[in-house]
Amino acid sequence: QVQLVESGGGLVQAGDSLRLSCKASGRTYSMGWFRQAPGKERDLVAAIYWSGGSTQYGDSVKGRFTISRDNAKNTVYLQMNSLKPEDTAVYYCAAGSGGSWYHWGRGTQVTVSS
Repeated sequence: QVQLVESGGGLVQAGDSLRLSCKASGRTYSMGWFRQAPGKERDLVAAIYWSGGSTQYGDSVKGRFTISRDNAKNTVYLQMNSLKPEDTAVYYCAAGSGGSWYHWGRGTQVTVSS
């Protein structure tokens, strides 16, 4: 069982930047970030794949967020720039393979004030 621990959330103002980190207890294949705002579904924010390091982004964050990983450290990062109040949510780290997500972190709160 892979354990995921997120860090880096907090309260910022609109236009600010934050970087989230997620450290896995073991080797992972696909890693991603999801977010869930109150009363809404959990949505994919960004994902990065072991093979070739290809990435995928949700439409609302394209051009503002960047996902990256350090395989030697079993860590994935989410650099979030130009934050907006609508980015406010709990951000969850996930790990999986083949398009499925098997392991989840506990989440970290990101709050963006206007």
